[in-house]
Amino acid sequence: MPLDNSSQIEQTVEHLFRQEWGKLVAVLTKLFGPQNLQLAEDVVQDTLLKAFNTWKINGLPQNPTAWLFTVARNKAIDVLRQQKRQNEVSKNLTPLLQSEYSLVPTVQELVNTNTIDDDQLRMMFVCCHPALSTEAQVSLILKTLCGFNVTEIAKAFVTGYDTIEKRLTRARQSFREHNVQFELPAATELDSRLDNVLLAIYLLFNEGYNSTQHEDLIRKDLMYEAMQLCELICRSPAVDHFKAHALMALICFTASRNEARQDADGNILLLKQQDRNKWNEALIDKGIFHLEASAPGEQVSRYQLEAGIAYEHARAGNYASTNWKNILQCYDLMCQLYPSPVVELNRAIVISELYGPAEAIKIIEAIENLSSLKKYYLLPATLGELHLQLQHYEQANEYFAEAIQLTSSAAEKKLLQYKMKKV
Repeated sequence: MPLDNSSQIEQTVEHLFRQEWGKLVAVLTKLFGPQNLQLAEDVVQDTLLKAFNTWKINGLPQNPTAWLFTVARNKAIDVLRQQKRQNEVSKNLTPLLQSEYSLVPTVQELVNTNTIDDDQLRMMFVCCHPALSTEAQVSLILKTLCGFNVTEIAKAFVTGYDTIEKRLTRARQSFREHNVQFELPAATELDSRLDNVLLAIYLLFNEGYNSTQHEDLIRKDLMYEAMQLCELICRSPAVDHFKAHALMALICFTASRNEARQDADGNILLLKQQDRNKWNEALIDKGIFHLEASAPGEQVSRYQLEAGIAYEHARAGNYASTNWKNILQCYDLMCQLYPSPVVELNRAIVISELYGPAEAIKIIEAIENLSSLKKYYLLPATLGELHLQLQHYEQANEYFAEAIQLTSSAAEKKLLQYKMKKV
């Protein structure tokens, strides 16, 4: 039955955009080759546009995913035929795609839903080709597999729109110059690429957990997509699983708190305020499974330490019983192995729980390269909270006002304004 409300169709297409974008780009990149990545993305974009226009008139099909794959496959055939007519067929395409006799059955075989997991796994590692910088690799995964727009990627990297646009353009050009193939790298290269694959999944999950752009604070679609991609790696026999298991544990522990993070009016509820009966025990158990599976790794990964911190929160029956000393040990080790101003800021918050807000402020003021956090809203937000606890009301308000200017999240602004009113 056709839907009269076009906003419902728009919401469905947006959801499918997030859910199916990466799958469609992956299978079309397998078809066209990484050298023609932009072509694959263009076909997917056209497919989603056609979905919106068609479904707005005719209503949703019984199987939207199958509909999208059928349209994408037909568009791919049209594109290849057009290129043949214009003598623009890429030399990188298999001869089966250059012959009219074999074109359609070959496209039908390659563009299907039966190989999605394998195609997405390959695509993740293709995006992390060593010819690209780390930033370009992660940006490319966020764009091609996760459906991030350029603005969202810029936010994730705390950089400008033009910078990301140029980074993506250079990455696509590099694929052409290096004749990159759609295949998993040799075993000796897999580990070196894995770190950046996991970093992209981590950034995707963070955007879902605490959205920087969307009107909703929590983007469950992005969190689900991060979980799916991470599970692909955990299941693959070709990849060293230990770091992926640690990241999966972190994702599960963190996502388990989703239903308790906001009240009925959408206001943010901090850890101390959350009803722990609403925490998802199944996800916590799953997190414990993956954390234990990460233990045999030869090196303690950052994800293991972060998952260890999240585990301490998950196992505490209430806020008062949180084992802050264990959490501090994790942060101490993180500062030693993976130092950064953000890690030191988070460590200072733990110090405030153990030794008071004044000591935490001293720790923050002593952070090396603290100026790198000048656009990071959690720095003034944290300082505002610490000064509020010390009853330094004027300073607290100044910091809260600064934090409001630095965040684009409506929910975060509302929380900060509430704190200012308490002063």
